[in-house]
Amino acid sequence: MRLAFACAETEEARDAATRLSARYGSVAPEAADAIVALGGDGFMLETLHGFMGDGVPVYGMNRGTVGFLMNHYREDGLVERIVAAHRAALHPLRMCATRVDGSKVEALAINEVSLLRQTRQAAKLVIEVDGRVRLDELICDGAMVATPAGSTAYNLSVGGPIVPLEAGVLALTPISAFRPRRWRGALLPHQARITITVLEAAKRPVSAVADFTEVREVAEVRIYEDRAVTLSVLFDPEHALEERILKEQFLP
Repeated sequence: MRLAFACAETEEARDAATRLSARYGSVAPEAADAIVALGGDGFMLETLHGFMGDGVPVYGMNRGTVGFLMNHYREDGLVERIVAAHRAALHPLRMCATRVDGSKVEALAINEVSLLRQTRQAAKLVIEVDGRVRLDELICDGAMVATPAGSTAYNLSVGGPIVPLEAGVLALTPISAFRPRRWRGALLPHQARITITVLEAAKRPVSAVADFTEVREVAEVRIYEDRAVTLSVLFDPEHALEERILKEQFLP
């Protein structure tokens, strides 16, 4: 098996890449059967973004902190582990953001697309789903749309639901909602098209962030799951991503 190794810019990750490359050999990512990512969850996201569309599966080993998207680090039997790994197919969100000045930016998000107020003033947002207004005014610090894979990250920290990988839904979650105060968000079909319009955008500026791509002073953001893009992430059978997401719902 031809392996390519990618590592975070930490001594621990670089040392691991050096040892594994010497032991298993290393090829360029475009010639690899699998890419081995060494680092934490942030580096895993960087790797997936960097090779998005190439079709090469990515197998992560934790040389970072949390490592939710990573397998346990072990140098023995790496090829056998990759061969036996379960493959999770992830589809990113596509963000189409229009700034106040009319310029447009598109970006992909594996975890979530979030809208955040830029100043001390709360944001005022209109939320449409499939062309129908569902909230004509949400006063808040922001809002986000999260994938199942991203539902245990920022989405969970602001009170959003954990979404099983095979559920076929997206999480729409407010961030510090002030009005309507009791609105806790919604679960939407994965094929839903969400449009978030910023009210009083000049007075209450809002930024939009798709994983690593930030667009400031947005007027409107359209978000949908892009099924034309598939990312393959490999997990050891005993640490499959679907099982990890389910387990998160039962943690104390």
